[in-house]
Amino acid sequence: MKRLYSVCLLLAISCTVALAQAKPSVSILGDSYSTFEGYLTPDTMDIWYFEGAQDARRTDVKNVSETWWMQLIKKKNWKLEVNNSWSGSTICYTGYRDEDYSRRSFITRVPALGSPDIILIFGGTNDSWANAPIGEFKYGDWRRADLYTFRPAMACMLAKIKERYPTAEVYVISNDGLKPEITGSMKQICKHYDVPMIQLHDISKTAGHPNVQGMMQIAEQLDREIE
Repeated sequence: MKRLYSVCLLLAISCTVALAQAKPSVSILGDSYSTFEGYLTPDTMDIWYFEGAQDARRTDVKNVSETWWMQLIKKKNWKLEVNNSWSGSTICYTGYRDEDYSRRSFITRVPALGSPDIILIFGGTNDSWANAPIGEFKYGDWRRADLYTFRPAMACMLAKIKERYPTAEVYVISNDGLKPEITGSMKQICKHYDVPMIQLHDISKTAGHPNVQGMMQIAEQLDREIE
């Protein structure tokens, strides 16, 4: 009987230790700023950052350890669940040259984030750069036509995130230098869904994208804002 008790006690302690040591998992829903060759799921999405990149005019980021998200994962002692980032993607269905980006939009990719404890959404940059229609604030009953404009699409995306991942901590990251109407809309919509929005500032970039210094700045700013 004593032996059985000892075995049960040992198992209980082992389980407690294992749970205490379990790392929170994080998934990323993003655009080019969050890509890196060999680390995306699925691996068919367009990429900006490549292993051993040689063109300094494009970027000096050459290793995944230099990305903002890998640095943050190390700082926070997290583990990567899924990085679903697609270079050039928009939150809404409207892309560059008014093309239909619905297949690559953030909304479409919401279901593909695994089972994360934390979700980091880093988007809005291409919506701003592509001059996507801003639309009106709308928090339900979205029609497909609504999702070709930014405000309804942003709201729809967050609603779907909250519904599909009810226990996950969700953070929205806003790039610096975007159109005021994009940044302001993101802030208001995040407030509606009680999702923290982290506004980046003074990020160093090459060809419009974070370089090694910029990646470090993003990681540091997020580390300060995320508990």
